[in-house]
Amino acid sequence: MHARFARTPLCAAMTTALATAYAPAFAADNATLTLNPVVVTGSRAEAASFDLPAAIDVLNREEITSGQPRVNASEALIAVPGVVANNRQNYAQDLQISTRGFGARSAFGVRGIKLIADGIPASMPDGQGQAATFNLDVAERMEVLRGPYSAIYGNHSGGVIQLFTIEPRDNASLEAGFAAGSYGTTKADITAQGKLDGLGYVLNTSRFSTDGYREHSAATREQAFAKITGKPDEDSKLTFTINGLWQHNTQDPLGLSWAAYKSNPRGVDSAANDFNTRKSIDHLQGGVAYERRFGRDQLQLSAYSGQRSVIQYQAIPISAQANPRHSGGIIDFDRNFYGFGARYIAVREAAGGKLTTTFGIDYDNSTDQRTGYENFVGTTLGVKGKLRRNETDSVESLDPYVQTEWARGDWAVTVGLRHSQVKFKVDDKYIVGVNGNDSGGRDYDKTTPILGVVYKLNPAVNLYASAAKGFETPTLNEMFYSGSAAGFNFGLGAARSQHYEIGAKALIGDSSRLNVAAFQINTEDELVVDASTGGRTSYKNAGKTLRQGIEVSFDTDWRRDLTSRLALSHLRAIYDESFTTGTGASLKTIADGKSIPGIPRSTVFGDLAWKITPAITTAVEGVYRSKVYVEDSNTATPAPSYAIANIRVTAEQRLGHWRISEFARLDNLFDRNYVGSVVVGDTNSRYYESAPGRNGLVGVNARYTW
Repeated sequence: MHARFARTPLCAAMTTALATAYAPAFAADNATLTLNPVVVTGSRAEAASFDLPAAIDVLNREEITSGQPRVNASEALIAVPGVVANNRQNYAQDLQISTRGFGARSAFGVRGIKLIADGIPASMPDGQGQAATFNLDVAERMEVLRGPYSAIYGNHSGGVIQLFTIEPRDNASLEAGFAAGSYGTTKADITAQGKLDGLGYVLNTSRFSTDGYREHSAATREQAFAKITGKPDEDSKLTFTINGLWQHNTQDPLGLSWAAYKSNPRGVDSAANDFNTRKSIDHLQGGVAYERRFGRDQLQLSAYSGQRSVIQYQAIPISAQANPRHSGGIIDFDRNFYGFGARYIAVREAAGGKLTTTFGIDYDNSTDQRTGYENFVGTTLGVKGKLRRNETDSVESLDPYVQTEWARGDWAVTVGLRHSQVKFKVDDKYIVGVNGNDSGGRDYDKTTPILGVVYKLNPAVNLYASAAKGFETPTLNEMFYSGSAAGFNFGLGAARSQHYEIGAKALIGDSSRLNVAAFQINTEDELVVDASTGGRTSYKNAGKTLRQGIEVSFDTDWRRDLTSRLALSHLRAIYDESFTTGTGASLKTIADGKSIPGIPRSTVFGDLAWKITPAITTAVEGVYRSKVYVEDSNTATPAPSYAIANIRVTAEQRLGHWRISEFARLDNLFDRNYVGSVVVGDTNSRYYESAPGRNGLVGVNARYTW
């Protein structure tokens, strides 16, 4: 069942006549909100989101781009229940994203969540990923999956965030945009798309720059994207994509202690200046995808390869590096990664119903040539010194899976099974004195089943239940140290979880949709910080955790010129069994019932948009987050709860082949001081990352269509 209302929704809520300053050159001019969008995440085959036994949200292009600079995925993900997406105001460490608490303690990048762009993983086989590689200038939609269904994606699939880029249109267009705002922030981009001699193309390049809200937080990011599509015949499609990201000397302001945050939220710890903490990234990857239909059946093949180089200067004191086994204060690695995927989707009639079965296999491989250096020479800090580490780290995963759905009448049943094999290997080339040989490896093996059932109570209401088992291996970074001086911690086990979810989805009239999901997640051998001193953080498996929560979203068109959306979540995430961390004087017992750090118990997002005239729209947004604990014992001051309001205005003019649009937005309207994100379990109690006060952004966009 499909229901539509001809009004751009909610946070995007920008009406058909009003695109935005960043409206797509290639989106339909008469965009409408689809209350029951077709998705591929979760089921692998195309399916209506309303009919899946899973919590899945779709953010369309308008919702991703409307009145936004299109720099961070958090701009759009903030409106998805169950997802916490924080812009850390630190482009050296990327976004902080968690779903139902998975990934909340990541010190940098994204872990615990599978990131995918155009079918190509943005997560490495060990589970670590970077959302910065998502190019939002060319985003067509994002599909966000939470809960048991995520398990069919294997290791580190506490949730799945999948980006799909735009397809070329017959009418070629050229579009350019520029935005500028507070703290020296600018964003310029240009996009061309169209079709030529049977081939479609999308080309984009952009440059983002900011001085940063905090001291020592300046960043410059350049991105480029190319997509070429073709149809060898009427039943097949071939797609090539190339995606690049470059950040050089991105400053890292580190976290702040509570006292430092209270006295000067825009300041930095002296160590950031002393060691000139910074990070440079060069990332380039390409992929090819082939699809072919055989009647109702479909074959999908994909392959990708890429290279990523990182050099990061950390604030590790010279005294901490006196340990001969320390790897130094500078991380320097070159990563080569590649992989392939194959799946066959078969559709048959069986037992009076429709049977859709997917057979697939995924293979992923990454190899790091990793070195470490002292971050000083003599008394000069923040420069490359002596070699302290030299090794080759590799991770590979092989995952065959099968998933089938049988639907008949008011019932639909889905079952799936995935077998994951993840292999870690370290070849240590720095064997000096007592440093020893840290070569070794560890293999992980896990089968994860899923089960889902949907009952159609009536044409407008679906009830569902689902269950699955999931797992998370340690990432390479979590294996780097053990609690002793013994080098790599190959003894870490994988965390294992059981997911349960019940929910309801309702279409209310032809203008509203309500989703409600309740869930429970039981995890054994949760990975937690064991010890963190002198720049060395080691991890351990720590018993059981419990996550229980509810998510609600409500999207509606109140009348022709007024739309809104609401997303709220409540999550109780606790340690369900006591455990100890550290040794000797640092030994600490974490009692059961303590809250898992980094996870707000309640989050709320609301949006109300008003189309003042056919060419002008304004909208107000509200965001609430409850307090967040910063370490396992819950004794350090938690980041306080906060509520902020944002406002935006967009306008558009059309003249012949030209379409020009503008936007202005004001965030944190009432200039609240608050902690936007936390660094869980930081060595130096620098847990708190300040969010900006009142800040603004304006932009203009021009597009010419032939």
